[in-house]
Amino acid sequence: MKSFSAVPYALSLLTVLGFSHTILAESNEALIAKARSAAPAAISEKATILYRGNVLFEGSNGWVCMPETLPDDNAPMCNDSVWMEMMKAVASKSSFSSSKIGLSYMLMGDGGVSNSDPYHADHQNAKDFIKEGPHLMLIVPRAQLEGVTDDPSSGVPYVMWKDTPYAHIMIPITDRE
Repeated sequence: MKSFSAVPYALSLLTVLGFSHTILAESNEALIAKARSAAPAAISEKATILYRGNVLFEGSNGWVCMPETLPDDNAPMCNDSVWMEMMKAVASKSSFSSSKIGLSYMLMGDGGVSNSDPYHADHQNAKDFIKEGPHLMLIVPRAQLEGVTDDPSSGVPYVMWKDTPYAHIMIPITDRE
């Protein structure tokens, strides 16, 4: 297993968001399978698989899939390069903006976070906690967020982290449980 120096911030993101670094007792094959479950096979089969800062599989299509978004949250995700740039910015609490569209898949759902604050100290107890089922996430140039609701109960795509540089559109695919 070699270190993935291009995205060492993934582990930093986990630390910034306040999660422990407990090592899962899963095989690399199981971790790779879990990571690939986040997106359609046409993307995930050729994506780099990253687990807590280590490359488990070197991909060829520019996508990065992870078996968990935050440690032990059982929420795999697959990101394009724009999303990986945004994750680096979140991890370092840096400014972020994009003139390009970025796409992330979370077809297995997420572990839940505050809809307004990526740094909330206790996401599960945030007054705006949202746990989404299978969904896509879209980064767009800031001006394109104009008029998109930030209300996850509206039944339509909504903006998460609206008043931060990390604002993105959540696109639910199925109803929440």
